[in-house]
Amino acid sequence: MISYLKGIVAGVQTISSNRVILTLEVNNIGYDLQIPQRLTKSLPESGGLVQIFTHYQVREEVPLLYGFSSPAERDLFRHLLSVSGIGAALAITLLDTLELPDLVQAIIAANIQILIQAPGVGKKTAERICLELKSKLIEWRKSAGFFVATGGPAPGILEEVQMTLFALGYTAHEVSHALHVVSEDIGLPKDAYVEDWIKQAIAHLSSSEQIS
Repeated sequence: MISYLKGIVAGVQTISSNRVILTLEVNNIGYDLQIPQRLTKSLPESGGLVQIFTHYQVREEVPLLYGFSSPAERDLFRHLLSVSGIGAALAITLLDTLELPDLVQAIIAANIQILIQAPGVGKKTAERICLELKSKLIEWRKSAGFFVATGGPAPGILEEVQMTLFALGYTAHEVSHALHVVSEDIGLPKDAYVEDWIKQAIAHLSSSEQIS
């Protein structure tokens, strides 16, 4: 119904951790859109012009608009909504937990441990997402222009590496990015020891913290 809106940022209101409302003024009309928390970081200041891609939904006869930074993010949101038991709030939480390419990769690779880092996503829900979306996303990512990296630890040690890093307090996004860097930039072999993957990942994460 509405593909996108281009207008002026009139305000942003954080209702809860997974409910952020962007008020966008378009031709003297203010539209309230629920957006991922991540999107707020790239929005211009109040009064700035922005283009937001939208998804229109009617729930219990109440019309709702959701806003996203790109058509790909909106399309992945729609794919997530197609999974039984996944509502808009949980879909947005998943989009906020992982960067778009990382989320697509996690689903295609059935990386349950990374998916359950999203608040409210349990093991059964993560498994259902992978089961219902894996084949769809393999095809969709081609048209969406996503390259799903094949680097990282071998499947036999991936879970142990991830669980150790999660236990140290790192987020799903931080862990996913660190393992990609260790694989692609440092060139650590997929079948290297668990301890080596953990050591290299922590070294990268620690250096990133010092820079920030």
